[in-house]
Amino acid sequence: MTPPDRAAAASRVPGARLAGVQGTVRAFDPAARAGSVLLDDGAEIPFGAAAFDASPLRLLRSGQRVNIRVAGGAVTAITLAGFPLPEPPPPGTRAPGPPDG
Repeated sequence: MTPPDRAAAASRVPGARLAGVQGTVRAFDPAARAGSVLLDDGAEIPFGAAAFDASPLRLLRSGQRVNIRVAGGAVTAITLAGFPLPEPPPPGTRAPGPPDG
C-alpha cells in the first residue's frame, strides 16, 4: 500500500496512526483554523483547528504541500512539507491552543 493509500485507509479506521504523509492543501479557513487536504490518490481528508494549532503555522494557502499525522481516524497535526511534524502531546494532555488575544 502506498503512503497516500495508507493515509486514506487510516483516516477511515478508528484508532489508526500514521505520520509523515504528504498532501496538498485544498481549502483553509483562517477564522476557523480548519480545512482539508488532498492526498496524492485524490482522497480528501478534513482537518480541524486542533491539528492546525498543534503546529507553529499561522496560515495555509490552497496548493501548499503539507505533511500530516493521522491518529484515531483524524488528522492530528499538519505542517508544511519539508518541516518536521510537531511531537504529539503526551497521553492525557492537550496540544496547546492558539494564543489568547
